[in-house]
Amino acid sequence: MNPQLVLVGGGHAHMVTLANLHYFTRKGIHVTVIQPSEHHYYSGMGPGMLGKTYSPEEIRFATRKVVEKKGGTFVKGKVSALDPEKKEVLLESGDRIFYDAVSFNAGSFIPMDIVSGETANLFPVKPIESLKTAREQIISLSEQQPVRVAVIGGGPSAVEISGNVWRLGDRFCRHPPLITLFCGARLLSRAPQKVGLLAGKSLEKRGIDIRFNTPVDKIEKNRIFLKSGAVEEADIIFLATGIKPSNIFSNSGVPTGPDGGLLVNRFLQNPEYPEIFGGGDCIYFKDQPLDKVGVYAVRQNPVLYQNLMAYFDNAPLTPFEPGGDYLLIYNLGDGTGIFYKWSIMFGGRPAFIIKDYIDRKFMAKFKASEK
Repeated sequence: MNPQLVLVGGGHAHMVTLANLHYFTRKGIHVTVIQPSEHHYYSGMGPGMLGKTYSPEEIRFATRKVVEKKGGTFVKGKVSALDPEKKEVLLESGDRIFYDAVSFNAGSFIPMDIVSGETANLFPVKPIESLKTAREQIISLSEQQPVRVAVIGGGPSAVEISGNVWRLGDRFCRHPPLITLFCGARLLSRAPQKVGLLAGKSLEKRGIDIRFNTPVDKIEKNRIFLKSGAVEEADIIFLATGIKPSNIFSNSGVPTGPDGGLLVNRFLQNPEYPEIFGGGDCIYFKDQPLDKVGVYAVRQNPVLYQNLMAYFDNAPLTPFEPGGDYLLIYNLGDGTGIFYKWSIMFGGRPAFIIKDYIDRKFMAKFKASEK
């Protein structure tokens, strides 16, 4: 039996590995890629898709096409757990897939603990694909009357979703939506205060109602119950309350970090099971806890590829160096953005132009492997 490599997820941290999949198959290594969808959507452009700056086709990678073109096997499914002793990943379908080595780029999810009952009008900001459905619902509902849209959260996703719902309503809806953002003491609390003030000023200028210090207790259908006792109603609700790593690992008895992410060492390798690797939001980097931002997955890209290849070649592994500060640019939905790195902070059209250029360049680089 040929050596078996399994990749769980085709996200940012696996892009280089997928682009070079043919080097594994040429060595006689059978590669299986498991993913819930045949496409992987780039989260950095997701809010822009919601606001119709980008089409769905512009922000997604054809994972299945790339895998099969390069000699691998694509499995459309969702991994629920793994058995590290038998070296098997377990799918929700009940199927089991054996591996000699496995790498996880299984991403993260929005906890739904505060949600009960019907959820047809509720959209967590992950998975990104759900934003397509939200977009069409808002456009459809707006034919009759203004749609009441609530965004729960005060981080980057909440800000970008609010701004891009405004753009959708301004350009594509018969009746512009009424947008309310429920957040904590301030917007973008992990960034310098100036960044949050810039975001708030932009949103409020466009009529978006920002409700500070309004923690949500629970959500039931169209009703939002605040911890203050007040009840708000909405036709569409976006949940952007923070992410958690995939629960695959907490279900499996493998070592995890305090957040439930797969514990990995400086080689992006689980210290107890050296045949298990991982990158992106689903891991906990033992040497230095990392923010859940896409830049780290992109930086892990070449290291994961090199180390998976080295593992099968019995060669030395390459350590991952997280690097220094990273650039953040937020898409505010009105053709402007906020640029933030080191002590450099500014808003306006130039910030969005830079973000758009970087995002399109990233997409073009890895879409090239589809041709």
